[in-house]
Amino acid sequence: MTDHDHPSGRRAACRRRRCAALIAAGALLPLPALSGCSSEEREASVSASQDIAPAPRDELKNGGTLRWAIDGMPGTLNAFQSDADATTARIAGAVLPSMFTLDANGRPQRNADYLDAADVSARDPKQVVTYKINPKARWSDGSAITAADFIAQWNALRGKNNAFWTARNAGYDRIGKVEQGAGAHEVKVTFARPYADWRSLFTPLYPRSVMGSPDAFNEDAREQLKVGAGPFLVQKRDTEEGRVVLVRNPKWWGDRAKLKQIVLESLPGDKRAAALADGSIDVAAVDQLAAKRVASARRPAGSAASRKPGDGNAGPQGDGAKADAKAVAAENAVLRGYTVHKALEPAYTQLALNGASGPLADDRVRRAVARALDRQALADTVLKPLDLPSRPLGSHLLMAGQSGYEDHSDALGGQDTGAAQALLADAGWKSDGSDRQQAGQNAGAPAPGAGRAAYGYTDGGDPSDDRYDGGPYGDDSAEDGSGGRDRGGYDEGADDRNPARSGRGHAGASGHGASGHGAGARPAAAEAPLSFTGAVGSEVQQAALLRQSAAFYKQAAAGEKDAAHGDTSSAAYAKYKRYKKRAARALGTAERIETGQAPHLPGSGGHPGPGGHPGARHVAAERSAAAAPRPAGDRVDHVAVVKKNGRPLTLRFVVPDGAGSVQLRTVGRRISEMLGKIGVQTSVQRVSDASYFQDHIASGDYDLALYSWPGTAYPATDARPIYAKPQPAPDGSLTVEQNYTRVGSDHIDQLFDQAASELDEGAARTLVEQADARIWAAAGSIPLYQRPELVATKKTLANVGAFGFATPRFQDIGYTR
Repeated sequence: MTDHDHPSGRRAACRRRRCAALIAAGALLPLPALSGCSSEEREASVSASQDIAPAPRDELKNGGTLRWAIDGMPGTLNAFQSDADATTARIAGAVLPSMFTLDANGRPQRNADYLDAADVSARDPKQVVTYKINPKARWSDGSAITAADFIAQWNALRGKNNAFWTARNAGYDRIGKVEQGAGAHEVKVTFARPYADWRSLFTPLYPRSVMGSPDAFNEDAREQLKVGAGPFLVQKRDTEEGRVVLVRNPKWWGDRAKLKQIVLESLPGDKRAAALADGSIDVAAVDQLAAKRVASARRPAGSAASRKPGDGNAGPQGDGAKADAKAVAAENAVLRGYTVHKALEPAYTQLALNGASGPLADDRVRRAVARALDRQALADTVLKPLDLPSRPLGSHLLMAGQSGYEDHSDALGGQDTGAAQALLADAGWKSDGSDRQQAGQNAGAPAPGAGRAAYGYTDGGDPSDDRYDGGPYGDDSAEDGSGGRDRGGYDEGADDRNPARSGRGHAGASGHGASGHGAGARPAAAEAPLSFTGAVGSEVQQAALLRQSAAFYKQAAAGEKDAAHGDTSSAAYAKYKRYKKRAARALGTAERIETGQAPHLPGSGGHPGPGGHPGARHVAAERSAAAAPRPAGDRVDHVAVVKKNGRPLTLRFVVPDGAGSVQLRTVGRRISEMLGKIGVQTSVQRVSDASYFQDHIASGDYDLALYSWPGTAYPATDARPIYAKPQPAPDGSLTVEQNYTRVGSDHIDQLFDQAASELDEGAARTLVEQADARIWAAAGSIPLYQRPELVATKKTLANVGAFGFATPRFQDIGYTR
């Protein structure tokens, strides 16, 4: 049987034909719907997309309180402001209308609690969407939900009135008018430009009392929501105690909430294991170590697996040991009341290749790097220990298990050392037989000149720490940002921990990235919030956004202070104090995220950014992983470093240094080893979590990096800024939106624009597939794996856990009888 005759060979051949068709297909509509291979050949894993202990409502008790751990108090209750976070979204989902919710496959579903119907009622000459509101739907103050609420939200979010401090207006800016239809419960939305993702709009829906005035939008809705229309209402927001209390809505017309109240309690990730052990929390996203602790508590007390590391068997136990044993037994008794739900989170970790300049500006070098990667091995590293489906992700735009998912990685090609080396040779990077390295020990070795001094360490340090020059990560040297320097080597005296020496510019207040002051300085990213509908980026990205929000409020505070002219009783001075307080709060939240006290992915509550596991871990765990023997298949006897014009090909790999990013650094280490096998050196720089995203990723100050993006049900809208071709701004800077790899094309932009405007779902899906295939071929972003989601809950709880894509149905969460 030939490879092609083998089922896996047929699947690969099918994917190659499909990817070739996607890339070759014309951009003009109408487009044929390209059929995939059989459904059995799809990579989707629906069974791993959600784990929530489902149970019918009639099997649940009425009443009870649910204590749900959150990363921190929400900076705002307005989901459309820049410092909205995961907790903001969770509260909005419980207390405000959602026109459409998502199922476990990421498909939008009309929410019958609020809408009797919602359809595209006209396409020509303009797209018209008609909403028919459920007549029973009412705000908690007794007033009906009507077209007036839709109109107010459109006016606030459309981007025409700068008095509303909105974070995003995607979709709302395409609407030409919103008006009442046949009655107050019918809404007609007419689009100036067709919009395929119209289902993303008006979720959440705020009352016109919030959206009707800038003051209510900017100020009032931050601290409280006096009016709601969900199964729950916000009863109390207590910043001193760090909790938000939600209670049943007595005016709710749908299925009555099973729980009497939900208490959202601020609890840092490193304290959740202890909270589970003493039973003080009911639901908490946890890290892998905490999950293992829960699992081990169910084992017999005398088993080896149940003993803590370091427990011995020699000699009789003293009183202290007996006391410790009793404490462990008591903790285990409590932990046996929990279970850990696990699923593939709708978010993925990628290897980003910065194509702005240097070797990676050549697409042949980027493709060589990509084809050196064994993505299956990297996925196994993260997912196999959790018994989750271990498959490398095959799409930038859809997650495995999501409706429409297809693997388009064949547009780039799989791992092939020979092909990678041929691509490098074609780009002028060849081996001359010198500078050979022992791959089993130094694959992906640091560039020459790396040493302890680059980290600020002295010879008195611990040589076992892998931050030294003898470990897997050796070089902390960096380029100074000058345009005339080949990025194959770096200035040993430069240190990117000091932004003043990096040559980077600063993002301008207009939202365009400002260029640096020196010739050839790296462009900064546009200072714009993420546009994801209902989700933002990973934790480091959220921290960066919070710092931007803090800067905004500092500026606003300064303006109000000037306007007050020293009059402490004036309204301007009162605003000055409020803005100053909000700046401090945003900055404090950012610092908690960056220091690992709030390490979970916004929108999911499950995992840390940028792509690693949550929770503080001791560096010994990482050293242990580094010291573990590698399989024989991971070794290569001798690999010569490739050179061009006598200079070795060295790529600077920036990784976060925080305790919560151990897994991420392990993945980075394996990537370095893989690149070493094709003769590519990696100069790995560990930087603080606080500077990782804003000072390196967003500013373009890296060659290789690992970070995460969330999945979305609306890729034509939400993913476009991530892959949009960077554009020059009038001031000479470069606007990159969220395309931090700086790799894009006009054709990819055109495909996204067409997909966002294409109302035929089949044709829109084909356009998205074509865009994904071309993104793969450009080799700026290489998806590696979906991140795991781990959530511990009381065993007696149902309909809560690892939700994946699905929108929580809060009224159905409860305790079993």
